[in-house]
Amino acid sequence: MSALPRTGSRIRPHRRRLTAAAVALPILFGALAACGYGSDKSDDAKASTAPAATTAAGAKKLSADQVRIGFFPNLTHATPLVGLKEGFFQQELGGTTIKQATFNAGPAEIEALNAGSIDIGWIGPSPAINGYTKSDGKSLRIISGSASGGVKLVVNPKKIKTLADVKGKKIATPQLGNTQDVALLNWIKSRGWKVDAQSGKGDVSVIRTDNSITPQAYKNGSIDGAWVPEPTASKLVDEGAKVLLDESTLWPNKQFVITNVIVSQKFLTAHPDVVEAVLRGSVKTNAWINANPEKAKADANAQLKALTQKALPASQLDPAWQSIKVLDDPLASTAKAEAEHAVAAGLLKSPRLDGIYDLRLLNKVLAEQGDPTVSAAGLGEQ
Repeated sequence: MSALPRTGSRIRPHRRRLTAAAVALPILFGALAACGYGSDKSDDAKASTAPAATTAAGAKKLSADQVRIGFFPNLTHATPLVGLKEGFFQQELGGTTIKQATFNAGPAEIEALNAGSIDIGWIGPSPAINGYTKSDGKSLRIISGSASGGVKLVVNPKKIKTLADVKGKKIATPQLGNTQDVALLNWIKSRGWKVDAQSGKGDVSVIRTDNSITPQAYKNGSIDGAWVPEPTASKLVDEGAKVLLDESTLWPNKQFVITNVIVSQKFLTAHPDVVEAVLRGSVKTNAWINANPEKAKADANAQLKALTQKALPASQLDPAWQSIKVLDDPLASTAKAEAEHAVAAGLLKSPRLDGIYDLRLLNKVLAEQGDPTVSAAGLGEQ
């Protein structure tokens, strides 16, 4: 199948290239809104719609005529990028049409889900937590995992040679309270150093800098390093930075959630057969990516070029792709831990996450093909 067509009409103006931050989040939770936890953004909160996929002639429809799928043109969203290009989702959906929408920020995707503009989406854990909490548990469910990893601490090797050298330096994160910001604050705390979460001042100067300008900030010496997702990390390496720490090494089994699959609760209730078909396509795609990593990488980059008009060069694509792992497990325990880290940093009140996961359909799909089922870590139906 050919690459996705270029995006169509814009919901909001001023398009830009999406960074690899899989997690683009809104401001969270009432009185803590000013704190910014969960406000991880891409560069603009905007979306674009892509043409619907073509269904096979005479294919049987499921209970819905169409399913509206949202995702980012981003390597951490490799599952929809590759699965749509290779046709795995359409094969499972039969005569039910896929309508695609791409987003450049988590808030826009959550807004679209709540408004009924999309039914299913690939998104980072923090916007999913935000959407679930702000709706009192009524808007969405996390129904599958999709990707792990792809976040690194990269530094100026002339100024920082060891982890201990980070103390007293200026380290960028994408935004106050975003997933990488919380991870850096938690790491700083683990070393016994102190930083005021709001101002970023302390033993380490945490500089909140949009991913789109972080490479330039590094070039001009405004920052000494950055805790950022791919491909921003590899862009910095192209500017002479060195990888000092891969965040995956801080997690059990070197895995932590960067992308999950969410669904509108209304759509899940009305069309479980369609949701199951999408999950079958997701599981099939992830298995194919892991079995065909080079072809999948080329597919994903072709999709990025089709959607953003610019592919990634090999110097950025190869290390970024290598650090991202696609998987079906939502790694629920790591999402729970990420929320706990935000609470410890003073950026978040303890959220009620009971019921945020519904993994019953995913586990049905996995069990039917003889794969191990996955856990909701006590936060939902399994």
